[in-house]
Amino acid sequence: MPLPLPRPPALLKGLVTLVLAAAFAAQAAAALLPDVPLLLAATTVSLATEGVLYRWQRGVLSLFAKSHADITVRHVMRDLLLVVGLLRLGEQDRETVYTPLVAGLLAFYVLHCAIQALSVLVRRTRTLPVVTRNIDASALRLSPAPSVLLRRPGHRLLVFGLPATAGLLAAAPGDEPVYAAAGIALSLALALTGLGALLLRLLPGRRPAGEEEVLAWFDAWLAEYRPTVGLYFSGGASSAYQANMWLEPLAGLDGKPVIVLRERFMVQKIAATDIPIVCLPKVSTLMRLEHSTLQVLIHPSNSGKTSQVLRIPTIRHTFVNHGESDKLSSCNPYAKAYDEVWVAGPAARERYALAEVGVEDKDVVETGRPQLDGVLPYAGPPTGPYTTVLYAPTWEGWDGNPGNTSVIAVGENLVRALLADPGVRLLYKPHPLTGSVDPRAGAADLRIRELIRAANRERTGARRATAGAELARLTEELDRLTTADFRAGADTLERMLVQSAPEPGRAEAVARATAAWEEAYWASLPEGEHQIITDARPALYSCFNVADLLISDVSSVISDFLASEKPYAVANTSGLPEEVFRTAFPTVAAATVLTPDAAGVPSLLETVRHPEMDMLAEARAALKLRLLGPADPPSQERFNAAVRALCAQARDHRARVAERLAAERPAAELPGQRTQPASGGAGLPTTAPR
Repeated sequence: MPLPLPRPPALLKGLVTLVLAAAFAAQAAAALLPDVPLLLAATTVSLATEGVLYRWQRGVLSLFAKSHADITVRHVMRDLLLVVGLLRLGEQDRETVYTPLVAGLLAFYVLHCAIQALSVLVRRTRTLPVVTRNIDASALRLSPAPSVLLRRPGHRLLVFGLPATAGLLAAAPGDEPVYAAAGIALSLALALTGLGALLLRLLPGRRPAGEEEVLAWFDAWLAEYRPTVGLYFSGGASSAYQANMWLEPLAGLDGKPVIVLRERFMVQKIAATDIPIVCLPKVSTLMRLEHSTLQVLIHPSNSGKTSQVLRIPTIRHTFVNHGESDKLSSCNPYAKAYDEVWVAGPAARERYALAEVGVEDKDVVETGRPQLDGVLPYAGPPTGPYTTVLYAPTWEGWDGNPGNTSVIAVGENLVRALLADPGVRLLYKPHPLTGSVDPRAGAADLRIRELIRAANRERTGARRATAGAELARLTEELDRLTTADFRAGADTLERMLVQSAPEPGRAEAVARATAAWEEAYWASLPEGEHQIITDARPALYSCFNVADLLISDVSSVISDFLASEKPYAVANTSGLPEEVFRTAFPTVAAATVLTPDAAGVPSLLETVRHPEMDMLAEARAALKLRLLGPADPPSQERFNAAVRALCAQARDHRARVAERLAAERPAAELPGQRTQPASGGAGLPTTAPR
């Protein structure tokens, strides 16, 4: 069997690396011969290849760096070979002419190293212990970031060193050192300018606030804002959706909400919101929340850093999860570490009891799913020419269970069966993590997308011009409201400056613009065109509202979809018989179970189009009540009531501790609590007994 051909990216990387190595070899040979045309050509090719690497092949640069052949080494070698070539071209007495030029070249590299050292110092002064968003932090002397050239040594050396290299090249044909001198002088001038710009940023009045000043400001902000409830989140870049789904319920709470993050990059991953965001990377900074007015932290996920915040005794912690399903992750033993576990309905309470993971029933509170208040109820069978089917499979998970996702074993069969029906419009919305663990899932996902594109080439109609224009206008408006306009090369501190306190009414404007955008989006699509939905917009719940049928896996998606009471189906990839499958996964009780060959798709579509054939409608209504709880009072009200009750517990606990300490020790020995200074300034807060 012949070996597979290399993938184009790997082939390109190998080709670029080979070209660069050949250029250096040719340059060395030309310098030693000496051969001026070859020297000029090899150096030019070498510089051009560097540009290609920085523009398109960053991965190769990291490989060079690991091999101790980084940009500095390569640039020094390139210039050194040019100097050797020039010395070989001239007479013996010309060595004294080129000695000052070599000294100037060495001085340039010394300045390059000095700039790099200063850029590290500047970066450290701009790395604050607290990162904020939606908070006015101008008191911290925030400023725009330095130029990217001053922060990235590779880019800087290419740009600042180019005049010197060009001058040496120009001097080679006619043995004219004046060109080399001019080029080196220009490179020195550029380096000195960059060095001066960085030195100015280190002056006492130009640098941002120091660590102690920032922490004092943060304590003062906590005392002034007086947060009561917060959302605590830590995770990878692709997990931000777990926090984003709780933004709207958090914004609808009584009191003063705040979002507490641990990773700096996550500040920009949180979706548009007016809620103040604070990122506290260090544990020591996180512990300052102990002396704040914060009473409750809501946790949508477990992470390695969760245990750090659970140490704070003055705060009550509740786990809400980012979705509920019959998977083991929905009754994780880690949940017993929280003061309470908030679930949607009775089914989750029973799930924890059966799992016996240490979560006591008294600590489980049913709050519903406030995110689902906007999901529209079932309004009857499809009325148009197309039945809209949403296929939203989950990802493969960490445990390698083949029953986690249907993408690998069922996805293509299922999509083919749906596309074979001329009356189906398919919405395919894969999980964001699909393929992140099992490459087979990623490959199957790509094949499914190609099937959909091929079907669209035969069906796609013209987009409605007026609707498309309206969508473009609304997209621009929504982007303006939800996207910060950062300067190219902005760092975290500059983003803090741009993302200051929001304008009043921005949250309401975003909600209106989002609703208008979703309506325009669905109206702009050609009738019957299949859609591959991978962007943040439209949201999953918007897809729920336009779908007539959901096909998914055992995941929180089907639990959420039940809020609509519309028909849904679950792909059985577990290998279990259907009855055993239904018993093992209660959320499947009101679903049509599909086998891996997707043979049941035609009859499923008939039950959607003809409600009299739907034998599961009553079962869906009963299962909705069991999974999500009662519709009255609304979930947001129940969620709010749970927050108020847990806040009351936190306040009572603080009061009891304060009374006990007051009885045991004199008041003067009691530990202090940070409060806002009477003057309202931003200095170190005063202390008062707890």
